[in-house]
Amino acid sequence: METKTSSSNFIRNIVAEDLASGKVSEVVTRFPPEPNGYLHIGHAKSICLNFELADEFKGRTNLRFDDTNPVKEDVEYVESIKNDVEWLGFKWDNLFFASNYFGEMYDRAVLLIRKGLAYVDDQSADQIRETRGTLTSPGQESPYRNRSVEENLDLFRRMKEGEFADGQKVLRAKIDMASPNVNLRDPILYRVVHAHHHNTGDEWCIYPMYAFAHPLEDAIEGVTHSICTLEFEDQRPFYDWVIRECEMKWVPHQYEFARLNLTNTVMSKRKLKLLVDENAVDGWDDPRMPTISGLRRKGYTPEAIRAFCREIGVAKSYGIVDERMLEHFIREDLKLKALRTMAVLQPLKVVITNYPEGQTEWLDAENNSENEEMGHRKIPFSREIYIERDDYMDNPPPKYFRLFPGNEVRLKHAYFIKCEEVIHDSEGNVIELRCTYDPETKSGSGFTGRKVKGTLHWVDASHAVPAEFRLYEPLISDEEEEDGQSFLDRLNPNSLQVLEGFVEPEMKDASGGDKFQFFRHGYFNVDPKDSTPGHPVFNRIVSLKSSFVV
Repeated sequence: METKTSSSNFIRNIVAEDLASGKVSEVVTRFPPEPNGYLHIGHAKSICLNFELADEFKGRTNLRFDDTNPVKEDVEYVESIKNDVEWLGFKWDNLFFASNYFGEMYDRAVLLIRKGLAYVDDQSADQIRETRGTLTSPGQESPYRNRSVEENLDLFRRMKEGEFADGQKVLRAKIDMASPNVNLRDPILYRVVHAHHHNTGDEWCIYPMYAFAHPLEDAIEGVTHSICTLEFEDQRPFYDWVIRECEMKWVPHQYEFARLNLTNTVMSKRKLKLLVDENAVDGWDDPRMPTISGLRRKGYTPEAIRAFCREIGVAKSYGIVDERMLEHFIREDLKLKALRTMAVLQPLKVVITNYPEGQTEWLDAENNSENEEMGHRKIPFSREIYIERDDYMDNPPPKYFRLFPGNEVRLKHAYFIKCEEVIHDSEGNVIELRCTYDPETKSGSGFTGRKVKGTLHWVDASHAVPAEFRLYEPLISDEEEEDGQSFLDRLNPNSLQVLEGFVEPEMKDASGGDKFQFFRHGYFNVDPKDSTPGHPVFNRIVSLKSSFVV
């Protein structure tokens, strides 16, 4: 059973204090993704934080799509986000779209114009950027900053009615071009975008900027604790300005925490989309991607991801989490759940010359040595089997305990075998081993006559099921880009290795999402997209051991 802990953090403490003091009577949080890509592991941290905070204090969490940019958004992303949140184990209390509030947002912008706090600017995006100023020098006021209220109202209405082209005019807040906070130097509130919107169609041709829309959405929905990542900390004064000057009835508060950063992991949605667009990966759900759908396809469980997010905690300081920590939690989750079976990824044929031809016996094997409740299974054994190619060497180094000429090893769940003869091809490659077995050494028989140091896994050749195995390494290194080097130049050419081997016969009909521990190889997941009846495809989730300690 999953263990849920209420670890203390500064946001949780704020929520508890707000309830105790009566500042709020009910906790309302929200998860507000922009539907311009698939969610990744960093979003999982935010999802867990928002939903579990509200759940702990018996409050509510809204799933809200910040769909204010029709150029980059798509209904595909909307559906994928909903699926990911539900798969992680959370259920939103309300489903909202920022686009449902476009009418009210427009009215609030008109209110700002009437108050002399917003104006229509004819400058281009480049001109606005150039006159914004720097961290050490103030910005320059727009020549259109002092237009009359009546002129601004007329121009903004005409913007809404589609009279102007994209980029021809914008609506800006009128705050302070000399503010030490660059975000308060007359930020853009609305821009003209003649594009079809996935939710509102062609009803609008002006769209609010995220920084203007977001606080209004929180206020409209009655959010109490607007939790976001640290890059929005400098935006908080503008967030508060919008709430105050738009005269919103509900006054939410913004709190920032450090986003999740993992070693060897891309967390930029723009870069993830580039990988997809450039066909560097097999879509958003490629198991090498840090997207939630990619992790799911690789074989991660929601329980493991939730446990990981709780363990890393919530802090104000920036840091990088070792990816091995995430791997630790999937091992912990699967060690008592996964069937422990045998698979040969790089097969080498072994003929047991003294085993009766045409005979097959069915041997007993436990399904999980750490979980007796998982029971036992029967596995076939006959004259010909497959072992791993690297479990044999012609001239082994010292302390090599696997097969070599004259050496004896134990076959897991079966017998001792001894290597008697080696068959090479014309180029000297080993293509077959001839061995003998000792019928007195059957596993479980209580044999104590002698001991061997090596134990090999294997698959019976006559019943083996052909299978594909996909082994993964990090998609990109953590090394910084060199001059003239693009992000795509840092991709690891060995991030995917595909092997063709065999699995035990009962895995022939394994379903997508079924998980197994293959002896010595690690935990594997049946690929839900590419597996076919009789030829399963296994994605390695994680290897068996790690030096990482939580």
